[in-house]
Amino acid sequence: MEVEKILSKYPRRKDYLLEILHDIQNHSTKNFIPEEAVQRVAEHLNIKKAQVYGVIGYYSMLSIKPRGRYVIRVCASPICNMMGSCSLLDYLKQKLGVELGETSADGLFTLETSECLGNCAAAPAMMVNQEMYGNLTPGMIDSLLEHYSRQTK
Repeated sequence: MEVEKILSKYPRRKDYLLEILHDIQNHSTKNFIPEEAVQRVAEHLNIKKAQVYGVIGYYSMLSIKPRGRYVIRVCASPICNMMGSCSLLDYLKQKLGVELGETSADGLFTLETSECLGNCAAAPAMMVNQEMYGNLTPGMIDSLLEHYSRQTK
């Protein structure tokens, strides 16, 4: 979706900044907010680009760096850590052949962590784009990776 089309859906008020940024990123084929979009958002809301970058930098779910089609966010909260998220993160690194913040060779998956996904009752948890998964095991992760890989074919 073109940035202008997204911006046309929103009033020219600063309180829509976060919604606009999520909308732009969700419609980006590489799950990020490009420089040109930052400029247009600043103009649309009559704010400085630095303010837009400040919001992008503050929220870990937003990125100005191209990422894979599917962004995997493993919860790094104390509860998820106690329930095994560290070993699942290591498992994902090995399966995808990446380190944190990197994208798999096929361009499908980017691996990140999040301080808390708010799914403590189902720890350990992770998100793939906007979908939440909990009570994870290596077998479940294998199934999820296979599921998302099939979606692209």
